[in-house]
Amino acid sequence: MAGGSAADLAPTAAVKIFSAGIAGCVADLVTFPLDTAKVRLQVQGESKDLPKGQKATYRGVFGTIITIVRAEGPRNLYNGLLAGLHRQMCFASVRIGLYDTMKLLYAHGAESMYPGLGTRLLAGSTTGAMTVAFAQPTDVVKVRFQAQAHQPENGSVKRYSSTTDAYRTIARVEGLRGLWKGCLLNIARNAIVNCSELVTYDIIKEQILKNKLMTDNMPCHFTAAFAAGFCTTVVASPVDVVKTRFMNSVPGQYGGGTNCALTMLFKEGPSAFYKGWVSFMPSFLRLGSWNIVMFVSYEQIQRAVVRLQRSWESRFRTV
Repeated sequence: MAGGSAADLAPTAAVKIFSAGIAGCVADLVTFPLDTAKVRLQVQGESKDLPKGQKATYRGVFGTIITIVRAEGPRNLYNGLLAGLHRQMCFASVRIGLYDTMKLLYAHGAESMYPGLGTRLLAGSTTGAMTVAFAQPTDVVKVRFQAQAHQPENGSVKRYSSTTDAYRTIARVEGLRGLWKGCLLNIARNAIVNCSELVTYDIIKEQILKNKLMTDNMPCHFTAAFAAGFCTTVVASPVDVVKTRFMNSVPGQYGGGTNCALTMLFKEGPSAFYKGWVSFMPSFLRLGSWNIVMFVSYEQIQRAVVRLQRSWESRFRTV
């Protein structure tokens, strides 16, 4: 990322990968209820067989959170958290931690302080797509857990009893392909998210520092992260909705990602692609807050690890 105090030792790729994974987990812990509400709102549009006059179960992000707490208990806001943490350790560590490394690679090793937009977009889309190649099952399990409602009085029971049971059940019932369901959609979504998220953060932070509007500290990180969250929500919401629907679907419901998108378009109209965005804009609330927590944590964890490294080095020198 752009910036960095001159007094600070430049973090290595390993430090960035570690810091990104931990920061992603911290952000998920803080924002997971918002993500659960977003997923419920996104999949709600599939239920078109409601009797006339019956209102939708979930209305708005805060209304959805309140409904889940009342009907299922507060613990269900964190359904799929373990899979979510698995996901962040795989996804965030690679897509964010390797971003600077890929930027350098595409710049052909040139240590330019201000690489071009094309280089940044290539780096963001590459690391975004790379993560899906090996971490897709964690995303499938996370979405399935968040989408399921446990309401015994209505005859609704959980599809999976635990994270391990979800991995096993999906593999047994749907085969290995089930764990990689929506892989191409997720590659597209992750490439788009990474470009809009990381490149926006990178450029805005760079401009803030270049024009000396702020120093390379928390207010700067907060501002750049907020802008990155907003940009990502606008750009990636349609792909995110299709990805959620397709991953949560039963075998045979959709013929593929394109079929899922076309079915939504013809049955529900264009507004279906922004399910979970209208009504207090839950996607923005989730992505905006996630970006702020993640980027601020990422920058601080990097600095803490570098300081720890420097402390260890100085101790070894004095011995």
